[in-house]
Amino acid sequence: MIRFENVTFGYSDDRLILDDLSFHIPKGDFVALIGANGAGKSTISRLTNGLLHPTKGHVYLNDKDTLKTPSSVLARDCGFLFQNPDRQICENTVKDEIAFSMKAQGWPVDKIKDRVDKVLETFELDPEWFPFSRSRGERQRIALASVLVCEPGLLILDEPTTGLDYLECIRIMDYVTKLNKEKSITVLMVSHDMELVQSYARNVLVLNHGKLLGQGPVKDIMKDMDLLKKARVLPAQIPELTLRFGDEFKDVFTVEEMLDALRNRTNKGGAL
Repeated sequence: MIRFENVTFGYSDDRLILDDLSFHIPKGDFVALIGANGAGKSTISRLTNGLLHPTKGHVYLNDKDTLKTPSSVLARDCGFLFQNPDRQICENTVKDEIAFSMKAQGWPVDKIKDRVDKVLETFELDPEWFPFSRSRGERQRIALASVLVCEPGLLILDEPTTGLDYLECIRIMDYVTKLNKEKSITVLMVSHDMELVQSYARNVLVLNHGKLLGQGPVKDIMKDMDLLKKARVLPAQIPELTLRFGDEFKDVFTVEEMLDALRNRTNKGGAL
């Protein structure tokens, strides 16, 4: 779905944001991009959907070279949820906001109405709401609905839960996960929240100063403390804690798994 081949990007020769970056994300994967501020995460997102073009190398989205493909064409394959929903909401009612991208892509009128009605029901949104009068969580749901109504093959999430409370965060991420599993929508998520990454991503790309330090399954990355330290990223709490408890806890990654492991140890007569 996404392929970077020796990609370098910078605003000048002495200010490189990405340096000779290569990786591949297959269709249907759920990948998190992690790294400290300035690592190049958001730049990768914008290179993927054609908002930026590589200085050197090539970026392919669904086998389309972003250097040779108009961004309007790439937009049919890629939906982008901004960190701040207010930067992408532009209509005065929710129903018009959700229909906006479909109209821009030339969808038939009857198809637009059917899709908008379905998405309004799915996201429990009032079609007549004025978007900017709603809470941050509701505005994020509106923005996500307006992206997903076009059924993109790739969904890019740029810090999708910033400013949301716990319940709003779970609501949005559970819906995204359902789409990923049931519709095989590829998800690329930029996040500083390692608890979120551990709970939802399947694979992780680790960046630092525009270079790829490592990549692999989330359970491997979350327990590679040396790699996370090099990337200047704090690990999720449970994986960090289990490393202190030895091999008996090596497969523990969640609170529920930790409680089960502690109960088993107690039942066997072990000390806590």
